Formats: sequence, C-alpha cells, structure tokens
Amino acid sequence: MEKPWKCGDCGKGFNFPSQLENHRRSHTGERPFICSVCGKGFTESSSLLSHLCIHTGERPFTCCDCGKGFTRSYNLLLHQRLHTDKRPFKCSDCKKSFKRRNYLLTHQRVHTGERPFTCSECGKRFIQSSHLLAHRSSHTREKPFTCSGCGKGFTRSSTLLRHQHVHM
Repeated sequence: MEKPWKCGDCGKGFNFPSQLENHRRSHTGERPFICSVCGKGFTESSSLLSHLCIHTGERPFTCCDCGKGFTRSYNLLLHQRLHTDKRPFKCSDCKKSFKRRNYLLTHQRVHTGERPFTCSECGKRFIQSSHLLAHRSSHTREKPFTCSGCGKGFTRSSTLLRHQHVHM
C-alpha cells in the first residue's frame, strides 16, 4: 500500500495526514499534549492517555492467559508471545530464534564480541547489564538472594534456585 503523505525532513511515508503531523513533532520537539498531574509533555494524545495510567494505576490491557495488566496494547502483545512458541526474531549467524527483538540483539553480542557493560572496580566487561550487576557482588561480598529454607545467601538468583532443590 502506497503511503502518500511524506515527511519533508526524513522521507518517511504515512497513510493519513494526522500520522504525518504526529511524526513531524519528532523532528521539532513539540509536545503539545501535557499531563495535568505531572506536567510531562507528549507528541501524541494516545501517548498522554497511556501515561495517565501511571498516575491512576489503571492497566486496561489484560493478558487472558495469566491476568497480568498493561498500560499499552503493544506491551500486552509483546507479553503474550511469552505464552506461545512463536520466535520471530532469528539470528543470521547461528539461526537461534527469540521471542523479542531485544533478546536477539543481546544474543548477537556473542558473535560480535561486544561487551558494553564495564565494572568500575576491575574493568571486567559483560554482554548484559544483569551479568555486570551479579559480578559487582563479588567486590561487595553482598549476597542479596537468600534461601527461605536455611537462610544461606547467594550472589545470583540462578544459584539460589539451583540450591533450593536441596530442600525438595
């Protein structure tokens, strides 16, 4: 389908003039839709409506599988993939597939060698921020994950889960 409404700044096409008008705000920085509670501005009225849920606690989009609520329909859509076997994002290097695009992007660091998260204590680098977070406890000796069965502490939640099988 042709998108006849084109942005003069970047050339992106749209089906409707209202979509183009909303898009133009991304170039101008204009945020005419203002939250009456906190004063934050938005480029689209729909974004303001979603934002208001933060203040009201409302989560109008509910997962029919588990009951978890979301402020945006798109977030519900992403969540619902977790209940299926659909893995639409495939790695071009090893053909491994993922349910979310960001999972694929993180995985691809295995192939590129990129390690963007650096420990400020020792300089060791990590693929994921969660791995850096777990590593930091090696410097602080902190053990934030505690077994409710015996009180033993662990630096990683995965180690705690493995340990808990002892009590079963």
